[in-house]
Amino acid sequence: MFAQRTQWNLAVNRFSRAIEEHRAAKRELLDLSASNPTAVGLNMDAGQILDAFQEPRALEYHPDPKGMLLAREAVAEYYRERDGGKSALDPEKIILTTSTSEGYSFVFRLLCNPGDEVLVPQPSYPLFEFLADLQDVRLVPYTLFYDHGWHVDWTSVDSAVNARTRAIIVVHPNNPTGSYIHQPEFETLNALCLQRNLALIADEVFFDYEHLPGTKVSFAHNQGALTFTLSGISKISCLPQMKLAWIVAGGPAQLVHEAGRRLEVIADTYLSMNAVVQLAAPVLLEQRRRVQPQLAARIRENLQELDTQIARQSMASRLQIEAGWYAILRVPAVRSDEDLAIQLLQSRSVLAHPGHFYDFPGEGHLVLSLITPQPEFAEGVRRILAEITAISA
Repeated sequence: MFAQRTQWNLAVNRFSRAIEEHRAAKRELLDLSASNPTAVGLNMDAGQILDAFQEPRALEYHPDPKGMLLAREAVAEYYRERDGGKSALDPEKIILTTSTSEGYSFVFRLLCNPGDEVLVPQPSYPLFEFLADLQDVRLVPYTLFYDHGWHVDWTSVDSAVNARTRAIIVVHPNNPTGSYIHQPEFETLNALCLQRNLALIADEVFFDYEHLPGTKVSFAHNQGALTFTLSGISKISCLPQMKLAWIVAGGPAQLVHEAGRRLEVIADTYLSMNAVVQLAAPVLLEQRRRVQPQLAARIRENLQELDTQIARQSMASRLQIEAGWYAILRVPAVRSDEDLAIQLLQSRSVLAHPGHFYDFPGEGHLVLSLITPQPEFAEGVRRILAEITAISA
């Protein structure tokens, strides 16, 4: 009766079941997997946000497939200011969506016939599998490897590209590795895409959360290959519930023009963006000025705390990160990451994500959220390191 594309394994895995049982028992839980910025104690300007939804024009209906011009202009202004005014974005090359997930679906539909392939980095966030399945697209992984920082394995990219490949996804910075695509890799990607007639899909939702100044180059201004840059206020302004995201099209003018015409039809078919959020877009984007410094300070303090505690022992280390909300703890691979995560939950009441959740190639990785409130993070790390020391003795 049901479509083959939804034939997922929906059984609850061991780790999820352990979390459910722990919470059902109402036991203490130090959550070092926090990803919801509205639930970690940030100081939001609630009055300004709520007032922005009192706009009388929201009672009128003036649909625009790309989204209201005032909202697209607010997005363009965000990029102009963020990138130092180096290159202004044309609002006509911006299409608003309710989420980056919807943005992916639009771009997959634009580029791919059923069964076509898109390259995706590994490790990375596991959402891509479901998005691709729903659009009848096949994902093919390429490898990021770690050697004093993260790098693209170009051999894996070359071996993955074939006649059915339509695009390469870059997550910039990557979640959870926290690594940017640097200028040499940027140029190699452009050359490869031009040579093989491929598009780039750049996910930049964590772009603003940089730890090492001067290391990043945005794909939003890329002219070297047809590029679709995705972002939104979920991370920029820490407002995932407001459902405002976008696609920025860039690259050779003729390709961008044709992509824009087709994307406009796709967007017009759904008209998913609501007027209230679009009218509030300038205010919602302004919230970044209030929340980003708070998160930056917390991330910095939690990283310092993590490094201080790691320095006191010899069983675990931290991989280098350049940006984002996560840190990767390298631990002895004496058992599977899932087994370790379950043991930490059951014996130490600490919730941390196992590396396999993000398709790390081997065991020995835990992913910790750096936006966890500081006291909870410090105690959680202490317990994790104590458990690792105990099981490795």
